[in-house]
Amino acid sequence: MNVLSLFDGMSCGQIALNKLGIKYDNYFASEIDKYAIQVTQKNYPNTKQIGSVLDVKGEDLPKIDLLFGGSPCQSFSRAGDGSGFDGKSKLFWEFIRVLKETKPTYFLLENVVMKKEWEQVITDALGVEPIAINSKLVSAQNRPRLFWTNIPNIQQPKDLGLNIKDVIDADFSETYPNYLDLEFSGKKRKDLVQLHTKKASCLTASMYKGQVSSFCKNENGDIYKYTPQDCEVLQTVPKNYTDCVSNTQRYKMLGNGWTVDVIAHIFKNIPLT
Repeated sequence: MNVLSLFDGMSCGQIALNKLGIKYDNYFASEIDKYAIQVTQKNYPNTKQIGSVLDVKGEDLPKIDLLFGGSPCQSFSRAGDGSGFDGKSKLFWEFIRVLKETKPTYFLLENVVMKKEWEQVITDALGVEPIAINSKLVSAQNRPRLFWTNIPNIQQPKDLGLNIKDVIDADFSETYPNYLDLEFSGKKRKDLVQLHTKKASCLTASMYKGQVSSFCKNENGDIYKYTPQDCEVLQTVPKNYTDCVSNTQRYKMLGNGWTVDVIAHIFKNIPLT
């Protein structure tokens, strides 16, 4: 089997395939972030890095059996600039181009929950309805996402009922910057931090800046900041998978990444011959 991934940064899709024991002959990765590439090559040195999606040509590749990717979400995200297909998210059309050129047996596209009008454009282009899956079912992180795929018989994952305290051994003895005491939208920032007895807020690429979603608190209001290893656990990525780059880069790529166990849940339905 030949696999082609687009915009999958540190190869969460490859982790999922390996977790399931799905064998492949070639794994082609189209990625431009040098830190994400470094992490991928440390863990999967046989990965064939083929550069920017703009330079990917179907005619240069063997028959692709599985194509997947998560095109940039910044312009679609509610936390983004709202520019939709006019912003970075226009790279979605490169996914469509490569899909048409490679004609894979199976494909998967992931993106954020977005305006219905944008969602419909993607649905029309791919010819399949999106499946909404929230990572909270298989992890301790609240992360709603949309998945467009022709892999058959995708059902909702079983709810494992995991909360932060179930997967992270938080040390609440440390103190953190005073900005948590500043007001934000009429509330103290620390009041917006999630209790560790509940789900973590959605991880983002800006966690290294110390966003509210980078913290949890106990019932006494004591604050804990997630480590990069904690973020790996929340994304169901193997611990220390990203440890060959700086913490700043680890936070960025984990915030941008996929929840591996959600992808594995989808990939397990690929019919294998």
